[in-house]
Amino acid sequence: MEKKENEIPTELKTLSIWDRDYKTFLTKKFENRKPYIAHDPLKVYSFLPGTIQKLIVKEGQIVKKGEPMLILESMKMMNIVRVPIDGKVKSIHVQPGEKIPKDHLIVEFE
Repeated sequence: MEKKENEIPTELKTLSIWDRDYKTFLTKKFENRKPYIAHDPLKVYSFLPGTIQKLIVKEGQIVKKGEPMLILESMKMMNIVRVPIDGKVKSIHVQPGEKIPKDHLIVEFE
């Protein structure tokens, strides 16, 4: 018995790329992919799984781009996460000692 993953698609679908529509066959893998979400510059997500060691900023604090924001321990290394933009800290979604996965929301800015 053959695997259903390798079946050849038979239905034409519309694929939009840069304001152009194309008729094509899409594989199951392509149809089940994780959808693209545009980057929000006001939100900072973890780039590695790890443990929050220290918060350096506080909610409501005015910060400048490049200042240290927090320390994230990952794979026995201390990573200093820096502020990506000038702004004001709207909310902090982590606490010291908290273990977080990759792509976890850490901080939001105004």
